[in-house]
Amino acid sequence: MHKILIVDDDPNIREVMTVLLSSEGYKATEAENGQACLDLIDGDQEFDLVVLDIMMPDMDGIEVCRRIRLKSSVPVLFVTAKSQDRDKVEAYTTGGDDFLVKPFSQTELLMKIKSLIRRHKEYDRPAESRKGTSQVLAENVLVDVRTRSVKKNGKWINLTDKEFDILRYFMEHRGEVVRNKDLYENVWGEPYMSSAGNTIMVHVLNLRKKLENDVGKPEIIKTVWGKGYRID
Repeated sequence: MHKILIVDDDPNIREVMTVLLSSEGYKATEAENGQACLDLIDGDQEFDLVVLDIMMPDMDGIEVCRRIRLKSSVPVLFVTAKSQDRDKVEAYTTGGDDFLVKPFSQTELLMKIKSLIRRHKEYDRPAESRKGTSQVLAENVLVDVRTRSVKKNGKWINLTDKEFDILRYFMEHRGEVVRNKDLYENVWGEPYMSSAGNTIMVHVLNLRKKLENDVGKPEIIKTVWGKGYRID
């Protein structure tokens, strides 16, 4: 049974989500604020997904996600009434995996939850299945597509699910120019709109920060001006 942590300061929203997720076979745990969420993440429980509200008192969801990413790669789905592009960019920059604007339908929520958990479950593959599956991305970077893991200079790198999906898509099209439209529609699974360009830019920047030796002079993920990105 997949475990989902619901973080929202509104008890009515938490109750509705808990009932919905329980009816779909998930085990839901509630946290009424950011600190309660972090305490649970630090505790003995392991979660398959965190559904995180942004607008909360004392500690907003952006800061909560930033602190989660210091210790965990658990998928984070932001739910919020804030719908501006800059809000989405900030959410993705801190390590969020997806974004859902209130009000939303139950179907939309469940689709995003299922998608995020499905992509993340590859991390649970047994250690013996990891042998012989690494690919050399650069001289000091190894990528294991099967286990969705990355090493740089012999150390594990913590990528979000979305960052790894982007990296994998680039690798599947190695040597080709990947256009924003193709990247977005294949990784996010949604129709491309011009505003999605900012979302892609933020995720690629995050990837470069983790993979490149010099973000200002990327040697792995290169920009093809006016066209898209390419891994040689």
